[in-house]
Amino acid sequence: ENFMPSEFKEMAYEDDAFPIGYGQTISQPTTIVNMLALLNQNKHDSVLEAGAGSGFNAAVISKLCKQVYSLELIPELVKLARKNLKNEGIKNVQVIQGNASRGYKIKSPYEKIIITAGAKAIPYNLKEQLKEGGTIVAPIGRYSQTMTRCIKENNELICTRHGKYSFVEFVENGR
Repeated sequence: ENFMPSEFKEMAYEDDAFPIGYGQTISQPTTIVNMLALLNQNKHDSVLEAGAGSGFNAAVISKLCKQVYSLELIPELVKLARKNLKNEGIKNVQVIQGNASRGYKIKSPYEKIIITAGAKAIPYNLKEQLKEGGTIVAPIGRYSQTMTRCIKENNELICTRHGKYSFVEFVENGR
């Protein structure tokens, strides 16, 4: 509820997605659980999140891994996510303003990468910043998405599909 806009706080425990402003949403809890189960992070992992939103997903991930780097394009959402995470006392998440399709090379390679918006494909830079043997989870598709889990083997992504979802569009080339 602390990551929800005030007008939706009373509905925070419903299993629905809600708008957080700027054309973005906070995913429904079962979607987040399904994505994190596919990501299969552990306490030693460094995770790159593409799309910080309100910071909720990063907050959950932070409890399951060593460090989260969360990229967000929209400056207002960067501020919101940082504020929410600080208010919750979460110290192992760094929210960075930037185009998530470019990744965050300075801290790569990552054991895990999660994309929290519907992408047409896995961005090349994210594939390159994923550690060999690492996992990336992303909703792939234009109008409806298929949850996709890829493991990097011999510099190639070996992918499996895990059901249909609906996400806001992943912005790949600026705002």
